[in-house]
Amino acid sequence: MAITAEQVKQLRERTGAGMLECKKALEETGGDMEAAIDVLRARGAAKAAKRAGREAREGAIGSYIHMGGKIGVLVEVNCETDFVARTAEFQELVRDIAMQVAATNPLAVTPEQIPAEVVEREKAIFREQAKNEGKPEQLWDRIAEGKLKKFYQDNALMEQAFIKDPNKTVGQLVMEVSAKTGENIVVRRFVRFALGE
Repeated sequence: MAITAEQVKQLRERTGAGMLECKKALEETGGDMEAAIDVLRARGAAKAAKRAGREAREGAIGSYIHMGGKIGVLVEVNCETDFVARTAEFQELVRDIAMQVAATNPLAVTPEQIPAEVVEREKAIFREQAKNEGKPEQLWDRIAEGKLKKFYQDNALMEQAFIKDPNKTVGQLVMEVSAKTGENIVVRRFVRFALGE
């Protein structure tokens, strides 16, 4: 099946991938646009993983004020070059992350950044719940670990379901933008203010 220039253009517009990459993906999938998008996303994620070690010192600090000025967020998102920092995709990512923080109030960017004493306290609560539910003692730790995963999904920004598309996590969103821009992107830190807190 011959791939048309229009198909390549459409795929490029939807993914931001290079023309040659789009053409190859369409050829591999027999012209199936959705399958080609999946192929490009998989390749992009692999490339983004390789870039993860590169230093990200440029970027932007974004802000978001919500609920008539009752909640405010500042977030720092880094990339490798100021060229990418000025792109619409990157600026939208920064704003989306700030909105996510305003809406979900995470404790930290990643699970590893959640203080150990908070994690231990949650584990102890989960073990106690398993005990009170009459579960066998040998299962308490496994039950606590399972509930801890859910705790991370609720409280670590990169593990949270993205508010605009719950089918992907914030980490996956960052990986997608990283794949589109060709640079390592890191959510460095955030601060959330709420009136009366």
